[in-house]
Amino acid sequence: MSSENSSADDTSADRVQDDVQQVWDVVVVGAGPAGASAAYAAAVAGRRVLLLEKAELPRYKTCGGGIIGPSRDSLPPGFELPFKDRVHAVTFSNNGRFTRTRRSKQMLFGLINRPEFDQQLVEHAQKAGAELRTGVTVQRVEQHGSAVPDRRSVAVVLQGGETLLARAVVGADGSASRIGAHVGVKLDQVDLGLEAEIPVPETVAEDWKGRVLIDWGPMPGSYGWVFPKGDTLTVGVISARGEGAATKRYLEDFIGRLGLAGFEPSVSSGHLTRCRADDSPLSRGRVLVCGDAAGLLEPWTREGISFALRSGRLAGEWAVRIAEAHDAVDTRRQALNYAFAIKAGLGVEMSVGKRMLTVFERRPGLFHAALTGFRPAWNAFREITQGSTSLGELVRGRPMAQRALAALDPRPVERGAGDGSDAEGEASA
Repeated sequence: MSSENSSADDTSADRVQDDVQQVWDVVVVGAGPAGASAAYAAAVAGRRVLLLEKAELPRYKTCGGGIIGPSRDSLPPGFELPFKDRVHAVTFSNNGRFTRTRRSKQMLFGLINRPEFDQQLVEHAQKAGAELRTGVTVQRVEQHGSAVPDRRSVAVVLQGGETLLARAVVGADGSASRIGAHVGVKLDQVDLGLEAEIPVPETVAEDWKGRVLIDWGPMPGSYGWVFPKGDTLTVGVISARGEGAATKRYLEDFIGRLGLAGFEPSVSSGHLTRCRADDSPLSRGRVLVCGDAAGLLEPWTREGISFALRSGRLAGEWAVRIAEAHDAVDTRRQALNYAFAIKAGLGVEMSVGKRMLTVFERRPGLFHAALTGFRPAWNAFREITQGSTSLGELVRGRPMAQRALAALDPRPVERGAGDGSDAEGEASA
């Protein structure tokens, strides 16, 4: 018998055995953008995929809801974005002062509500063949012990004692991830975001249509935003964790000076964003992490949707390879390939983002002056939001940007290497 036929017979035998034992090829924990993208990628490859979500869908998430070019380009084919508004103008202010608006003939980015967006992503995963279970909480995963029948299996233990078996697991369960804890994710930046969804009269909504506000805040590294979504304004602020009282005051002052204090928010929420350390693992055995569960987000803006979509897709694709791996050596090889793919793309963007945050913390006025008065800086902002370039490509590919960043922060640009209150979930400011 040829080795090719032997391999085919082995795969067929595995599939029969898995049917008997109800072993999933891939179990994805968390149905946000990262998890839904992972489930879609694995299901499109023809694998048996189970997507688990502790909440009932649709559910609210603290999130500005900005969809920039990289997010749009990472969506499944045929996905129609449920835009509430299309942004063509940005008003910048420095702690409420020196206000200036810059405009673009082409759309800069779109604005969505997370409940609708996440629901559509999950539906695309289901159409690709993934099975969804909601209202279930994963307590832990086990890769050794009595619950694990063989070395190719992972046990996913649910609250209440039910155990599911999988050939590979993807953790996409948010910034307070239990799967991330299993993998050993390490974090070196934690920020607190506060947000209010404020319904406004038609006359007020009209003033904001097609335009967002970005305000550089009073604490180092902080900023605020106003994102219009029809008859509701999403107003939020973010700053380093440990400044809870000051962050709350910033939000209150921000809403007050915008003239919105008289309107009652329909939702007020808070959320911690967590950014991975450079040496943080992305896998352990047959378990991968992506999105917020891996601490993957842009450190300066804390933008997370595009990082969730892109890392989720990669995690789903490599989970398929891990599910097919027959031994620990092959499993390790595929996990390392996943880590390399993340670090070579998203990791480079994070490295530049960390440098940008360091400079921004020291000199927010410089950023404000550049974006409002220096056309190349505005063009760079526009190109990043539209998706024609990224932070990493911008700094590596443009000598002027390299020189400017080097003058403000002398650390070298990394190439191909990565890299108050509590809440959990997926975040994007």
